[in-house]
Amino acid sequence: MKVITCNSNRPMAEAIAAYLNLPLTKASVRRFADMEVFVEIHENVRGEDVFVIQSTSYPANDNLMELLVTLDALKRGSVKRATAVIPYFGYARQDRKSGPRTPISAKLVANMITAAGADRVLTLDLHAGQIQGFFDIPTDNLVAAPVFSRDIKEKFGGEELVIVSPDVGGVVRARSIARRLDADLAIIDKRPRTRRRLGSHEYHRRRQGPPLHHGRRYRRQRRHLVQRGGGTDGSRCIGGFGLCHAWRAERRPPLPASRPRRWNGWSPRTRSRRPRRCACRTISASFRSRR
Repeated sequence: MKVITCNSNRPMAEAIAAYLNLPLTKASVRRFADMEVFVEIHENVRGEDVFVIQSTSYPANDNLMELLVTLDALKRGSVKRATAVIPYFGYARQDRKSGPRTPISAKLVANMITAAGADRVLTLDLHAGQIQGFFDIPTDNLVAAPVFSRDIKEKFGGEELVIVSPDVGGVVRARSIARRLDADLAIIDKRPRTRRRLGSHEYHRRRQGPPLHHGRRYRRQRRHLVQRGGGTDGSRCIGGFGLCHAWRAERRPPLPASRPRRWNGWSPRTRSRRPRRCACRTISASFRSRR
């Protein structure tokens, strides 16, 4: 039996090899100038039972490609059996069609690992148990609940505990640990904010009042504001114009990080120049100068 590792978590692989009293198989996983993955095994693996320890965690694509290339190298080295040990199975959350024209990436990754030459998959706490059916090869899904329960008992034994599941998908695992610890169970109803909700909320926030425009519309708004009694201190802005820009800039909630606010004098929506001073003072000063 031989144990080989890639670059995702080498300290963990070294700890496993030390526990098994086996040295890690000598191999090099490097990249070419264009970042292509190249794997070279420096030991004879013909007829051996080889375990490849590689998580597909961040960066998921790089680690997944290292795993596939390593499995292909072992297959072409005439191994007896190649077992892919994947403590963290990436793309596991994409295990169903969440909408029209969306992929089932977990099934795609399972097909890729099988085609690369893996004879067996050993993983830990899959996001959903049905992912085991995506593989056409034997798959072992180990659970870490006994280890977590023993550690919690050693550190918090005798205290009143509550096991919390962050979403509905983790209820089964949280219930298993709560049953072992004889603790209460809490479930969080997580509702992610979709892109459509963000867009509508942002649109509603941007439509609180029409922006200032130069030209005929600007003059009409200025005349309407002054006739309705707009103050010069920014405390009172009534009429069709709405509240002044300085007040709205303080009271608006921040925009999401994907669309940063730019208050350097340019409007993020209309790309038109806005006055840097308060709208009330600007309009009133302009009206006084005309008189």
